[in-house]
Amino acid sequence: MKRVLVLNGPNLNLLGTREPAVYGSTTLADVEQLCRGAGQRLGVEVDCRQSNHEGQLIDWIHEAGVAHRNGQLVGAVFNAGAYTHTSVALHDAIKGAELPVIEVHISNVHAREPFRHHSYLSPAAAGIVVGFGVEGYVLAIEGLLRKGRVG
Repeated sequence: MKRVLVLNGPNLNLLGTREPAVYGSTTLADVEQLCRGAGQRLGVEVDCRQSNHEGQLIDWIHEAGVAHRNGQLVGAVFNAGAYTHTSVALHDAIKGAELPVIEVHISNVHAREPFRHHSYLSPAAAGIVVGFGVEGYVLAIEGLLRKGRVG
C-alpha cells in the first residue's frame, strides 16, 4: 500500500490549547486520527510525525524523498508552522529531495500578521491549502493523491 507522510512543525503539538480562537480546540492526536481516517477511505497509509526541531523535519523530508523515488510514498502534507515564514533550509530540503509536498495551514495566514503572509515553502510546494481549519489536512491529502495521478 502506498503511503502519505503528514508532517507537522513547531508548536503544533500544542493544538487544542494554543490560541483556540485561531486554531480551534482539535488536538494533534485528533488531526492524526482525521488524516488516518482519510487515508483509509482513500486507500493509502498515513504516517504522521511532528517535531519542534527544524533539522528533524529536514531529515524526514530527505528520507521521504528516497521513499518517493522508490515508489513507496506518494508525497507529503506539511504544516511547517512558523518555519513556513523563516526556513530557507526546509525549502531547499523539499526541492533537493524532489518530494511532492502540499503545504497546509489551519488558519488563513494571509488574514493574519504581515510576517505570516510570506512562505518560503510555497515556491517548492506542489500545492497549498490555507484556512480550512483541520479539514485542510484532508483536502491536502486528497489533493496530493489527485496531483500524483495527473502527473
